[in-house]
Amino acid sequence: TLDLTCRKAPCFVKFSEMEKMANIKAEINEVQPLLLSVTMVSTLQFYFIGKKCEILQDMNRHLEAVLKEKKALRKRLIKPRCQESLPIEATFHKYVVELLTEAVTFIEKLESHLQTIRSIPQIPNMMKNMDTALTKTEMLVMKLEEVEEQILKWRELQKEVYSD
Repeated sequence: TLDLTCRKAPCFVKFSEMEKMANIKAEINEVQPLLLSVTMVSTLQFYFIGKKCEILQDMNRHLEAVLKEKKALRKRLIKPRCQESLPIEATFHKYVVELLTEAVTFIEKLESHLQTIRSIPQIPNMMKNMDTALTKTEMLVMKLEEVEEQILKWRELQKEVYSD
């Protein structure tokens, strides 16, 4: 009988239902951004995996084409490329011209450079020869100064003789 008399008031029942619904909405609002971020990340991963797959497929096609042209490539690599024009992009023409002028200058001076390199082992001998030549030149200068003094003395003597 007590259970029958203790009925819950209908307003409190409604209130508890509303509270439960609010709690469920709050949980949904918390889970929804997480679910959105997870779906975004997985979508991005699939996108990048797809891009990588496309790149690998392109590379695979290129390698298959290279394998098909293997004999032709070998012939081209064995064949000398001299006197054939090499395609150079227009943006690099200026640099090629500069490089060619420097190459021509280098080739013109190559013989003198090689001669200089060949003479490197002879440098100590050349230095000795230069030292001896320098000492001989100093000796000649000293002799020349002595001769100059003698000439000046003789000149003074000649002046005295003619003046008397």
